[in-house]
Amino acid sequence: MIRHEALDRLPVRHAVPELLAALAERGTAVLSAPPGTGKTTLVPLALAGLIGDGPGRRVLVAEPRRMAVRAAARRMAWLLGEEVGGAVGFSVRGERRTGPATRVEVVTTGILLQRLQRDPELAGVDVVLLDECHERHLDADTAMAFLVDVRATLRPELKLIAASATSDAEAWARLLTVVDGTGPAPVVWSEGQGHGHQVRFAAPPTGIRPAHGTWVDPALLRHVAATVRSAMGRHEGDVLCFLPGTGEIARTAGLLAGLDAEVLQLHGRAPAAVQDAVLRGAEPGGRRRVVLSTSVAESSLTVPGVRIVVDSGLAREPRMDHARGLGSLATVPVSTAAATQRAGRSGREAFGVVYRCWSEAEDGGRARFPSPEIRIADLADFALRAACWGDPTAAGLALLDLPPAGAMAAARAVLESIGAVDDGGRATPRGVRLSRLGLHPRLGRALLDGAAEVGVRRAAEVVALLSEEPPREYGDDLAAAWRTARRGADGYGARWKAEARRLERSAGEAADGGGPGAGGAAGGSAGEAEDVVAGLVTALAFPERVARAREQGGYLMVSGSGARLAEGSALRTSPWLAVAVADRTARDATARVRLAAVVDESVARRAAGHLRSTGEEVHWEDGDVVARSVDRLGAVELTVRPLGAGAAPALVREALLDGLRREGPGLLRWGREAGELRERLAFLHRELGEPWPDVADGPLVDRAGEWLEPELSRAVRRADLGRIDAGGALRRLLPWASGEAGRLDELAPERIEVPSGSRIRVDYGGERPVLAVKLQEMFGLAETPRVAGVPVLVHLLSPAGRPAAVTADLASFWREGYRAVRAELRGRYPKHPWPEDPSGAEPTRHTSARLRRER
Repeated sequence: MIRHEALDRLPVRHAVPELLAALAERGTAVLSAPPGTGKTTLVPLALAGLIGDGPGRRVLVAEPRRMAVRAAARRMAWLLGEEVGGAVGFSVRGERRTGPATRVEVVTTGILLQRLQRDPELAGVDVVLLDECHERHLDADTAMAFLVDVRATLRPELKLIAASATSDAEAWARLLTVVDGTGPAPVVWSEGQGHGHQVRFAAPPTGIRPAHGTWVDPALLRHVAATVRSAMGRHEGDVLCFLPGTGEIARTAGLLAGLDAEVLQLHGRAPAAVQDAVLRGAEPGGRRRVVLSTSVAESSLTVPGVRIVVDSGLAREPRMDHARGLGSLATVPVSTAAATQRAGRSGREAFGVVYRCWSEAEDGGRARFPSPEIRIADLADFALRAACWGDPTAAGLALLDLPPAGAMAAARAVLESIGAVDDGGRATPRGVRLSRLGLHPRLGRALLDGAAEVGVRRAAEVVALLSEEPPREYGDDLAAAWRTARRGADGYGARWKAEARRLERSAGEAADGGGPGAGGAAGGSAGEAEDVVAGLVTALAFPERVARAREQGGYLMVSGSGARLAEGSALRTSPWLAVAVADRTARDATARVRLAAVVDESVARRAAGHLRSTGEEVHWEDGDVVARSVDRLGAVELTVRPLGAGAAPALVREALLDGLRREGPGLLRWGREAGELRERLAFLHRELGEPWPDVADGPLVDRAGEWLEPELSRAVRRADLGRIDAGGALRRLLPWASGEAGRLDELAPERIEVPSGSRIRVDYGGERPVLAVKLQEMFGLAETPRVAGVPVLVHLLSPAGRPAAVTADLASFWREGYRAVRAELRGRYPKHPWPEDPSGAEPTRHTSARLRRER
């Protein structure tokens, strides 16, 4: 029996007629409905004709999470007075509950993508509703792009709805442009806020340090726990507390010890029975509940009994280091859209209250929406799907955000290395097979190739471990974790066994000829064989993460990243590892190994063979040329042999040039004359430009072929550079062809003759040429000397050679500055001439007495 009373309480029912009309007229629509209004449960039933007067349709509802899929299907079936599997069913990885009468099927976006790639027409499906678009998961964005393409090319009658409480509705409307080109899809707005809620800000104490990587300040968790306790004392009902990850959930649960309530932990890895128990609610008359949850409870879920939401303000987002093939999680401030979704959980059944653990002043500075996964995540799976769809670059797909070029290039390199795409990026038959396994392409490669090596069952079991990281308490040894999972004493073990069976079925064809005996070929006891199998399959999945122990400790991965094991790890004595899980924050120089398996060098060579290279390596290192023959596996050097004088001359020359770039032309032999010549040329280039050469370090190295040959090509080491006469070589850069070289001494003379007859050296090392000369030697000279048209800066010296005055205008100095200098120095140097009128006095290098004798 349909529960009409419950349906009538859902505010979204008022928007259903408009939505149905929009679909009938245009075929696409965007539904924007606040949390708690029933868009996930009532709307699909109306679209399917299970309630109301609409025609009967087959409706596919795509949710971002398995938990949301089960909860939505269960809720819709309850509203119809049925059990799941009748008119309403669901499908998630490894579990399907549908029947012949199913009209509404709820699936994960991953399942939807797999169906689209097997059957692009989605035969038998009339309407697809993509829920929670605001979360911008990569699978959801990809599915919508494919669906838009299907409507445009195969099934214009297929109806599409993008639904969310907080998405950018106008952007989605533009994306869902109707096939006939009549403009963006209509936007249907649903009024109402469920039962509503009040928002209160509970700012943490000062001194809380910002989160980085997966680290969260314990002081913030203490504040969150205190806020939970305080809220329970002030309000009725259960508490839903949002935290960024399972680690923070566990620590906060510890901080709530002794609370008169049942503390439950809800996350994607929680066993299905635990998830279902949370979503069923407490028994009548039972204790109050505190549900500590990750973002899985943000949307499409009603947690019965919740009246209070406590939001830590943090979320986890994936990050990808494409150069090293390392993924990690970053803890970030939750977006405004996600915070709105979280708050909506409090008003699903009655008026609620929300405590936000940040200040009201900070609230306006948060990002509007979560970061689109397509911008920050590993794109190998996306790139393979796009290639199988027939658009390797994804340029023709209807995406709100285009994939970054660098990330796509890295993804293409991964796919090429495993044979999933050809040189043009087009999917190969192997790539099509990989795309249908429901795994990341790396794991698909490990499953298919590993099955042929060690048998289908064992390959599937190891890949199942890699597809969902085992709990941390299993330790960092993958083989040991495998044995623990096989004992199946916890929820993870049960999920692992189900996934391993699924993968074994999927890979059955690839295992032909590689039955159980293939694993035994590894030799040794059963336990040793498991270690070998775990290492081989892991290395096939992550060849760039094969790592060799360093002499100074730690490991070096083939990708070039350093890695370290935890203190006390049983793996620390292993010379080679295949790293399954590692992360590296921006503050860490090396990656932290979370899960790895032991391998030997032969396995490393096989798995990462496409990264192996052998050849001469000549480079500048530690201040000199190093020449050697190297056999390497990516960044890992397998064997090294010094080359000595047998290195290729071209490589040696390039290494010497690299040394000059790093350390500068100072590696050459610069005498005083060479240095002064360089300063003169720098002056002329600065004042006159071409054809006078730029002699700064960079340009000199760039033109090494013009002025350092043939000496450079004869050099083989640093010492040989030190023998090159830089001054003689530098003259090769003078503008000989134009004839200007002959004017060097005219335009920038080394010395200038002053009135006394002395030839004084000009210093070109500063911003202006400097002539340092004794004051008495300049008597009678009214005009300041010039070089290349530029007045020199005259440093007038005392008889003892100390600076007495500086001027670029001698005439002005004689008129205005000389009198003060004369008054100061004539008593100190009475033997030297100090005429009252220097402009007519005789210049001299000597004392007054000697000057009289010479006359």
